[in-house]
Amino acid sequence: MIEAVIWDFGGVLTTSPFEAFARFETERGLPADIIRRTNAANHLENAWAKFERAEVDIETFDKLFAAESEALGAEVRGREVLPLLSGDLRPEMVEALTRVKARFRTGCITNNLPANAIGSHSGRSLYVAEVMALFDHIIESAKIGLRKPDPRIYRLMVEKLGVDPRRCVYLDDLGVNLKPARDMGMTTIKVVNVPQAIIELEAATGLVLR
Repeated sequence: MIEAVIWDFGGVLTTSPFEAFARFETERGLPADIIRRTNAANHLENAWAKFERAEVDIETFDKLFAAESEALGAEVRGREVLPLLSGDLRPEMVEALTRVKARFRTGCITNNLPANAIGSHSGRSLYVAEVMALFDHIIESAKIGLRKPDPRIYRLMVEKLGVDPRRCVYLDDLGVNLKPARDMGMTTIKVVNVPQAIIELEAATGLVLR
């Protein structure tokens, strides 16, 4: 019996930044996947991890990311990566969240960046705020100094929602972030694309989400 559905934000409710990374690399003549490989190397303590936990400022992140990417084959400035992160909201996923909200507790665990790290557009920000209002609780890595896949961030969410993890569904686009949730007993869904994710979420919740 499901009681709560917990969502990642980027790459789940919004389009994945990976597409923007690939375009940037092609335009600059950079090695394929250099940004993703930099993010993945030493993923618990690299520049990205430290920035998402708000342990370094933007200037330090810029330099650290440049050094880490250069060690993997090509320098990419951290500042240049940040504008690539703002994906577009996926209307079908927002509709699914709205329908889930009517029946279950909802939470959002997002690895994000310190406020003002990315320039925002007021219209988009208002829409995002409306979506975020659909969650009973939100955990942002940059605000609490923890980030996925640290198991503590998932435990904190189930405590805040007051639910048993075995009665939760968790959606994320990264397998490394799903493992701790699965180890706690959650039903996990790796979001590869929108139709697949909605089909799996319908199966897990018994709801019609389209």
